[in-house]
Amino acid sequence: MAPSSSTRPGLSNPRSIRSFVRRDSRMTSGQKKALEKYWTEYGIEAAGGRPDLDREFGRRAPRVLDIGSGMGDATVQLAANYPQFDWIAVEVHRPGVGNTLRLGAERRLSNLRVISEDIVTLLEQGGLDNAFDKVLILFPDPWPKKRHHKRRLIRESFIRCLLPCMKPHGRLYIATDWEDYAGQILAICDQSPELLNLAGRGHYAPRPAWRPRTKFESRGQNLGHAVRDFAYAVRRPASPR
Repeated sequence: MAPSSSTRPGLSNPRSIRSFVRRDSRMTSGQKKALEKYWTEYGIEAAGGRPDLDREFGRRAPRVLDIGSGMGDATVQLAANYPQFDWIAVEVHRPGVGNTLRLGAERRLSNLRVISEDIVTLLEQGGLDNAFDKVLILFPDPWPKKRHHKRRLIRESFIRCLLPCMKPHGRLYIATDWEDYAGQILAICDQSPELLNLAGRGHYAPRPAWRPRTKFESRGQNLGHAVRDFAYAVRRPASPR
């Protein structure tokens, strides 16, 4: 998938270093069948334009964007627990997309949709501007080796690119179990003039009760890693009508 050639205000250069490596060959037969069977019901083709989310969900409701939803367990659980919200999972890895479709179909969720695209490409093309009340980035790939830190998703340029998709006074929630990445995230988000740290500048947030425990969180805790949560509010006021 080629990056968009367009850039939005605040993103100085198109992102050329990806925060992911595709591993589609690891798909199981069940995941492949779910992609074939359920994509038309749960998938959103978002490349190259603005998806009509009201039409996709058949209603207008508060919406949550889950970036890097992995195998979809947490997203599907959240969508089931909070049916008053519409949930959109963005995941580039096809095994995760297939598994999310399967789990959503098993629960017959009408408030879940999946986008299989690079989140940076989506944000750069502006198709999701002012669309989300909440954004979740739970346990993004830490790229632990120092030479790979440049691949980490959360950087100043990414936050500038992300903010336009959030509604005024929206909420951004992040979690990681990598100490140095946590410090990097805290510094980047605290320095953004459009984000307010709800735990206080320089502080991590308490673990939100609503957040499901993911396999990445459990794996990190088994390794003795401390989990850090972040909660930010968008400072941007609503535009006058």
